[in-house]
Amino acid sequence: MNDSAESQPVARAAFERRLLAGILLAGLPGAAAAWALLGFVNWAPPLRWGAAALVLALWLGAAWRLRGRLIRRLATLANALGALREGDFSIRVREQGRRDALGELVREVNALGEMLRRQRGSAVEAHALLRVVLAEVDLALFAFDDAGRLRLTNRAGERLLDRPQAELVGRSADELALGDLLTGAGQRLVDLRLPGGAGRWALRRTAFREEGRPHQLLVLADVNRALREEERAAWQRLVRVLGHELNNTLAPVGSLAASLRRIIGREPLPDDWRQDVAGGLAIIAGRTESLRRFLDGYAQLARLPQPRRAPLGLAAAVRRAAALETRHPVTVESGPDLTVVVDGDQLEQVLINLLRNAVEAVQPAGGSVTVGWRTAGGFVEIRVTDDGPGLASDANLFVPFFTTKPDGSGIGLVLSRQIAEAHGGTLDLANRADGPGCVAVLRLPL
Repeated sequence: MNDSAESQPVARAAFERRLLAGILLAGLPGAAAAWALLGFVNWAPPLRWGAAALVLALWLGAAWRLRGRLIRRLATLANALGALREGDFSIRVREQGRRDALGELVREVNALGEMLRRQRGSAVEAHALLRVVLAEVDLALFAFDDAGRLRLTNRAGERLLDRPQAELVGRSADELALGDLLTGAGQRLVDLRLPGGAGRWALRRTAFREEGRPHQLLVLADVNRALREEERAAWQRLVRVLGHELNNTLAPVGSLAASLRRIIGREPLPDDWRQDVAGGLAIIAGRTESLRRFLDGYAQLARLPQPRRAPLGLAAAVRRAAALETRHPVTVESGPDLTVVVDGDQLEQVLINLLRNAVEAVQPAGGSVTVGWRTAGGFVEIRVTDDGPGLASDANLFVPFFTTKPDGSGIGLVLSRQIAEAHGGTLDLANRADGPGCVAVLRLPL
């Protein structure tokens, strides 16, 4: 670097000499022509030599002045470009309104400085936003360079390692107990025991480059926390539904038991006490039986077996399920001849549930129920369509034991979705876009 710095003045002087020589050569023909004309002028020798000296002085003076102007303009542009290189984007070269090449160069340098100034402002704002996002995101982020040393982390990473970033930056991944995460699959679940926490984490690793050097970014998400939150929400829903149903049963049972105790505690007993006690006990028995069916339904949801897959002709299965619905005719729209590998009993149960819901939706006013299938990508879509009143709300469709039917159990759709998901598929219900009614779409992988 010192040799380069020392060679710059030498190179600059050589350039200035070449520039001066070029300007002199450009003016030489004019000076030579002036001297030649002086040879034809009938002047005294002293006057002729004086004129020749004047021509020489004008030639050299004009060349020197032009050289100086060019050197100053180029030096000014070099200083401006040097300031831009150093990151000072506030310097501008004064424009003189000239339309020559140098004036155009000055305007381009000023435009470049303005563009770089705006870009730096945008970069500073984007960097500030990135730092805020990194600080607030609830994911542990670690950036390692090609030597495996930490270059950047965020607050979640600091909490996980239980040390501030100033003490972490520069340390190797092995020192931080993260060395194993830089190798292997880029997306996987890992079990970690770190100073700030232990448990299972979802790892995502990606590569990027900074200043031409490869880096790796590790993103760690706490799987246990998400599972605990989902588990808590599931328990809350379960307790809410169970509490509601138990209150619906225990409140009338308790009231009836108190009434019956008052009846048999009278002296003398009323003449119809046997009928009152028998009626009250019958109501209590009915409510307890309803509560037993309710709990059996929950047990059925919990005991859903894994599907026993086998090849099944889809057309025959759909027609068989449609034939089982005897309360209302079901139109079968034939689709492609397909064989799916599913649990035949479970698939038939899903189709029966969907067709039963569609038939009950069109009764008693009457209407049409249609079932058909088609392929979409790597899936087969079985669609059950009706032209009934449609869905008033889809918020509680798949909430266990939620039903709008007087004699409904509220577990048919829940079981159907569980069966679909156990087969790697989905089940969705929505109002039809082409008219009144509802459409249920069962998607299963081919």
